[in-house]
Amino acid sequence: MLAAWPGISNVAMIVANYLLKKLDFKDLAEVKAANFFDPIGILVKDNVVEAPQFPESKFHYWKNSGSGSDIILFTGEVQPSTKGYEMANCVIDVGLRFGVKRIYTCAAALTRMHHTEQPKVWGIGTNITLAEELEKYDLAQKGNLQISGLNGLLLGVAKERDIDGICLLGEVPVYATRIQNPMAALAIVNDLIRIMGISIDTDELEQLARETRQRMKQIAAEVMEEYIDFFTEPIWERDENEETEE
Repeated sequence: MLAAWPGISNVAMIVANYLLKKLDFKDLAEVKAANFFDPIGILVKDNVVEAPQFPESKFHYWKNSGSGSDIILFTGEVQPSTKGYEMANCVIDVGLRFGVKRIYTCAAALTRMHHTEQPKVWGIGTNITLAEELEKYDLAQKGNLQISGLNGLLLGVAKERDIDGICLLGEVPVYATRIQNPMAALAIVNDLIRIMGISIDTDELEQLARETRQRMKQIAAEVMEEYIDFFTEPIWERDENEETEE
């Protein structure tokens, strides 16, 4: 099972939604949102109150026609603010009901990389055997780290319940956390293809990654131009009476 919630640079959801788009997933189940979310307001249309709206948390399944495993995909539109632990157990309960043997999550790894660099993928497991298995795929090993939110907590609950779990973290520049990062998502998808033994056309995600990298380059150039304009003064705009120092 692969589970994903929104997080930094939306990496996990890009990965999950791309798999959902490219593989023939079928609807499986939906979490009763009222058990985990409390609406704090309502919408009004044409002076008429709408019913309370809840975020969707859905399960899908894909039957592998090859020799690899089938996949259950869980996606949550929003992370619950107070019942994350209960939500994690609920997701695992559904997975176990359908015979899930291993749980995957993915997330962003904040580093000092530059947005023009190829992001690496870090791999962590819920036990030493999985950690050693991930080394065989040349995934970066970073030792000690913290994974916030349910993309991390789910694996903690999996370990608590003695279930194999893996998290793949794609590198994201620390200065670009508010920008969606399909480059990191693409790196994770490529590793999921190897680890899970599945076949996915990544052309569309590759194109999105190229476009985003170009856009980030333009943003960086604009920011640098504003910085130069703000903190510098062209010599031709100096007062003639100003002294020039060598």
